[in-house]
Amino acid sequence: MCPSKYYQIMRLCKDKKAYRYQMAVYAQANGIKPTARAYRTSPQVVRKWKERFELEGYQGLDDISRRPHNMPNATPEDEKQFIIDLRLKYKRMGAEQVRAIENLSRSPKTIRKIWREAGVSRRRRRKKYKTKQNLREVKKNYKLFELTCEDTKDLKDIPEYWPQMQSKNLPKHQYTIREVSCGIQFLGYGNELSLTHSTIFARIVNRHLEKHNLLPDKSIRQSDNGSEYIGAWNAKKPSSYTLAIESLKGQKHHTIPPRVYQLQGDVETVHNLIEQEFFELETFKDREDFFQKAFTYLVFFNLERPNSYKENKSPWQLAKEKKPDIKKEALILPPIDLDYAVSKLTPGGNYVLTDP
Repeated sequence: MCPSKYYQIMRLCKDKKAYRYQMAVYAQANGIKPTARAYRTSPQVVRKWKERFELEGYQGLDDISRRPHNMPNATPEDEKQFIIDLRLKYKRMGAEQVRAIENLSRSPKTIRKIWREAGVSRRRRRKKYKTKQNLREVKKNYKLFELTCEDTKDLKDIPEYWPQMQSKNLPKHQYTIREVSCGIQFLGYGNELSLTHSTIFARIVNRHLEKHNLLPDKSIRQSDNGSEYIGAWNAKKPSSYTLAIESLKGQKHHTIPPRVYQLQGDVETVHNLIEQEFFELETFKDREDFFQKAFTYLVFFNLERPNSYKENKSPWQLAKEKKPDIKKEALILPPIDLDYAVSKLTPGGNYVLTDP
């Protein structure tokens, strides 16, 4: 009666219930074994569907879930709720970021699934259909501190931070230096964007790099064309910032071409991360508490935080691979209060502040 075997038909059939219904009715009229021969299957299969049809009717011919009743590896409900609460706490972070910060044992895929089932998944942003050159391998081959990027971040447009900034005299601007090959960052904070602030920050970082012998024979400090780096747009001579950078032998200050902001992608990326992981989450008692917490975050970022774009390794791990004799202290430069540093300038413009 049936040229194909039962399991082949089931694999290709769009309506399994209808076929099983025909088999069950045929079995009622002709018996189990004749039906098994006619439908080219075993008597056990025929008996199963005949009995289900007689007990439950046509609906009983559906496949029953084979999911086990007990799943020892399933995520407990209390842990699920904890992960859901983290989604509400870390508003704009992805699963990999939250997993790294909270040291969760569940995989990013499992975390996303829990969020999706709870209806708290992050809304996807529209993709920008713009071809981007993959420079990861190029950056990976740089020597340690051969190329660093520097930029500033305006903190006044962060809703969670702005009220605290206004009421507690917290910094309004962030000065950031990021090493390209490993992702190491150094931070400075002040109430102004000025050439004086950036110059002092450059001198402090220079002294730190010199102290730990971190600069190769030739290195580049890259910035945009902001007045805090080049001075006046029509200046005829190098700015004090450029002179501070190039006071170290072999170190050069380069500026990016106008409006080619993607060349500052490394430092712009870390600005987005620090906004999500620090400014949107922390509350501060006063300015001193701000710098203490900024220091804690900086230590976490440089020594512990894995970077998914750099083989899931921390800046410290990557730096050790490039310079095995490097010490952890080389990556720990406390965030600089640049307003305080400016107050310590002598009338001649010399910087007299001791090591932070």
